[in-house]
Amino acid sequence: MSEERYLILAEGHFGPETTKTANSAIRYLPERIVAVIDSRLAGKTAQDVLGFGGAIPVVAGMEEGLKHGPTSLLVGIAPQGGRLPDDWRPALRLAIESGLSIVSGLHFHLGDDPELSGLAAKHGVEIRDLRRPPNDLPVSTGKARLLDAYTVLTVGTDCNIGKMTAGLQLRDAMKREGTKVGFAATGQTGILIEGWGIAVDAVVADFIGGAAERLTLQAAEGNDVVLVEGQGSLVHPGYSGVTLGLLHGSMPDAMVLCHQPSRRCPYNRYNVYSWMTLPSVQETIRIYESAIAPLRESKVIAICLNTWDLSDEEARAEIARTEAETGLPTTDPVRYDPAPVVAAILEGMERKRASLATREVASAAL
Repeated sequence: MSEERYLILAEGHFGPETTKTANSAIRYLPERIVAVIDSRLAGKTAQDVLGFGGAIPVVAGMEEGLKHGPTSLLVGIAPQGGRLPDDWRPALRLAIESGLSIVSGLHFHLGDDPELSGLAAKHGVEIRDLRRPPNDLPVSTGKARLLDAYTVLTVGTDCNIGKMTAGLQLRDAMKREGTKVGFAATGQTGILIEGWGIAVDAVVADFIGGAAERLTLQAAEGNDVVLVEGQGSLVHPGYSGVTLGLLHGSMPDAMVLCHQPSRRCPYNRYNVYSWMTLPSVQETIRIYESAIAPLRESKVIAICLNTWDLSDEEARAEIARTEAETGLPTTDPVRYDPAPVVAAILEGMERKRASLATREVASAAL
């Protein structure tokens, strides 16, 4: 898996907000991306389209993409409903016939498709469905609250707002400082980047908490901090269920709230939620802290803004305004230094260590 060279299929969709899987692969695995397929943008680079990714080329189709020497075709979108666009089938067939494995994060498992799975068997290639959950998940029991590691869950005012990206930026920054940190991947793109995890939005509802608990416990092994990748939002009409299960299963010590200042209503490519106005950052903080309060105390300790669509001046103004209104350290961890949020997490980790040490001393004295 580590030597895979990905050709990304994003035909008709490649863009800052429409190809989450492709964009994250380009940001965190750039050395393994050979090209992106989108005939609308052929001749451009990832840098031209996304503002990052350097010279990774955008090509017109599979035939041109194959010239760049890929070993795998990565389905670069995660659309609402997770269905495979019908007009992508010829590209998938050609990829398999050309000896490429297929990596997909769609809800629709390509390995269950008779045509594609039969063709893959014929040509001896693998179809890897990142969203296929394990079949032995339990319900959650609250074990994650007992961890010595300091657990932080990224939560959001909306879906598709940067919870995974914020978590990875914080992880990388803490690792550079020497902190032992584990990242619990809970979505198809995080799994692609980390190489392990469970896509909790593909889990039967009763076992979402159990999946989150398992991931949190596993990520804590040998680590001082666990960053749990958030999903959805408690106020999103379509995805609040998975968010609550993840919150209650991971039992975080603290939360980091992710927010896009320009977002006014819940995200959907077709704008079907324009009837709803997103609550303020302060109200959203109250909602999250109240949702976990019956299980344990957990506070939002910092805020990560997604300011990709703002000018530098506008972004810095939003960071200052949010920090002033909430009293919480705030930054855009992609655009600027994640240090303020990292500091808040490390302070929380030290407080927990001190509390555990005091408790051990008290227990020994009994």
